[in-house]
Amino acid sequence: MKFSLTAALGATAVILASAFGAQAQTALKWAHVYETSEPFHTESVWAAKEIEKRTNGRYKIDVFPASQLGKEADLNQGLKLGTVDLIISGSSFAAREYAPIGVTYYPYTFRSPEHLIAYTKSDVFKRLAAGYEKASGNHITAVTYYGTRHTTSNRPISKCADLAGLKMRVPDVPAYLAMPRACGANTTPIAFAEVYLALQNGTVEAQENPLTTIEAKKFYEVQKHIVLTGHIVDHLNTLVSKSLWAKLSDEDKAIFTQVTQEAAERSTKIIEEREKGLVATFKEKGISVTEVDKADFEANVREKVALKDFGYKQEDWEAIRAIK
Repeated sequence: MKFSLTAALGATAVILASAFGAQAQTALKWAHVYETSEPFHTESVWAAKEIEKRTNGRYKIDVFPASQLGKEADLNQGLKLGTVDLIISGSSFAAREYAPIGVTYYPYTFRSPEHLIAYTKSDVFKRLAAGYEKASGNHITAVTYYGTRHTTSNRPISKCADLAGLKMRVPDVPAYLAMPRACGANTTPIAFAEVYLALQNGTVEAQENPLTTIEAKKFYEVQKHIVLTGHIVDHLNTLVSKSLWAKLSDEDKAIFTQVTQEAAERSTKIIEEREKGLVATFKEKGISVTEVDKADFEANVREKVALKDFGYKQEDWEAIRAIK
């Protein structure tokens, strides 16, 4: 009887412990629009597992790639609605909540990926990120180098004026329009997931993205020319929703921040390495890859598109340019 009672109590304790453990685990959704082959996904998966491990299983994070939970605008809205907990998204979308943070998308702001990374550690970044958090409630935990944006086209381009009249896909974000419009292109906003088909069927004749994205999305299959305009040194933010960030303890906030920053560093390194060899790779595929007079492009942007047109501040831009 004594043995039976002890066994029963032991079994009950195990059941209660299991139930408590199940209740203690929080399921989270992490979403983005990138392909499973890209480091933005592979390193997000790594980070999700690492957070689960470092929090002793208290958080179980499922990562949804390739627009499975919606387009980038939908994912940003999802942070507000609570339908998604973490996302990877550009400051161009964050600028819809707080315009000044989008200044990094003004063409030819950054000199290099190194300049971009230095910015993410600067006081001006901290100030802009704080402004975004105050406006949206969402918290930026990390920044990843996305790649330097170049142009692909069905016709040769060597100077800004060569874009005149060209039907060009540009993301539905004001800052991305600056360079194409300064050069006279006819810009068309098309969702990221639909760009390949739009290029293939001639809805648009050109688009702009980093070399790694041109490879991952196979845009080179439906474009004849890759033009190294290098107009934006781009980046992605890792964003935690207002509701989730408010629930995290200080210890868990530190874990989420540390892990996502490690993932961002890993992704950045992969992107930089891939970019180095892609020009040769594209040439081997028979694609025309050409340099352009960047000074000509930059001069047209400065003359025809003002920072204030996008809600950016001259002092923020100058502070970023001054970073060494």
